[in-house]
Formats: sequence, structure tokens, C-alpha cells
Amino acid sequence: MKRILLIAGTVSIAVGLLWIGQGTGYFPYPQQSFMISQTPWAYYGGALAAFGVGLVLLSKRLN
Repeated sequence: MKRILLIAGTVSIAVGLLWIGQGTGYFPYPQQSFMISQTPWAYYGGALAAFGVGLVLLSKRLN
């Protein structure tokens, strides 16, 4: 269970950071993406990244 939480948390952080980058326009790839420069996606990414940090911390607490 510990490994699953760690992997899910790491993937969530990575996807959240990608969404933040696309939502703010710093990572405009692919160019036809509907997420480019759309502020709500930056907020969704922040929430997902925070959730991922929580999963990683939870995985570290389990024995």
C-alpha cells in the first residue's frame, strides 16, 4: 500500500504541475490544447499537486 500511495502521489504532483504550466501559459504544449492560458486549470493543477503531496506524506507515515 505504501508503494501505491507513493506512486499515485508522485504522478499527481507531476500532472498537477503540468496543469499549472498549461493553465498559466508557461507550458503551451500541445498548442491546440484547450487548457492553454485558462486560469481555472492552474487552480485545478494546484489542488491536484497538493493532493499528491498529501499522498506522498501519507505514504511516508505508513510502516
